[in-house]
Amino acid sequence: MSRSGEQDPTRREQEEAWVGDAVLDLFARNWILREKGTLCGETLVRMTSNRFLATVGNPTSVEARIGRLYHREGLEAAFSWIESELLPVFRKQEKNRR
Repeated sequence: MSRSGEQDPTRREQEEAWVGDAVLDLFARNWILREKGTLCGETLVRMTSNRFLATVGNPTSVEARIGRLYHREGLEAAFSWIESELLPVFRKQEKNRR
């Protein structure tokens, strides 16, 4: 934190993204188990990678948004956002990949 008590915006976004990354990882692991019925590290990597997130926006900003949602509204709200905003893009990419 700076001496004025305000945190640098870049650092704040990085910290929010760090939490958002964990929330996204938890969502992805649950989704993979539900959809595939088994563990699949390759799918997890694709779903949580910066390469994938870059299709939606700046990866750090996308993860930070998830982190802010988690902090403000809870896990369910963050999961809902991922499901409505990221999952359709991921499903489309997976379909094209096959």
